[in-house]
Amino acid sequence: MVQIEDTLISRDLIESFFYCDLAQCKGACCIEGEAGAPLEREEYDILRKILPALWNDLLPEAQAVINRQGIGYVDVENEMVTSIVNGKNCIFTCYDADGVCRCAIEKAFNEGRTDFRKPVSCHLYPIRAKRLKYYHSVNYSRWKICRAAEILGERKQMRLYQYLREPLIRKFGTAWYHELDCCATEYLKSYFFKSKQNSRS
Repeated sequence: MVQIEDTLISRDLIESFFYCDLAQCKGACCIEGEAGAPLEREEYDILRKILPALWNDLLPEAQAVINRQGIGYVDVENEMVTSIVNGKNCIFTCYDADGVCRCAIEKAFNEGRTDFRKPVSCHLYPIRAKRLKYYHSVNYSRWKICRAAEILGERKQMRLYQYLREPLIRKFGTAWYHELDCCATEYLKSYFFKSKQNSRS
């Protein structure tokens, strides 16, 4: 683990390669899973406010869920999360002409219809940041649907913490990220040195 201020960061963020490959996964992270995306209290309020700007991009099934139970609910871990459709799709999913699952919130943001990009938990994914009693844990939520992203990241030599630079800064700040980058640089030097030493022995 790497510690910066009150965060404990898994070394997977530094060691792992990652670069989203939507052509391969088709946006599966917005579809697969047991619950919706975690929401901060202020994000829940923002989403309720901007919902009219997103409405026409949402699936009819998602609109029905929202009309029935709202945009979010409290899950088994007592966290507010986005509502989901038929146990799968986040209510804010939409699909492009190629059948790739997209985020209706981010679509509206890119088209200038809202100044809210998307929940920070979505922006950070597949990194999960969780507030515990005394610190934040920052981990790589690794699963099979992101295997194509790991392959593409290795091809591009892009580390996970580098690929998600913008959302990490959004969550923890520029100074925090700069310290992470410095720690990662030093760690990788040691990591590769040890790997070479082990390969010679």
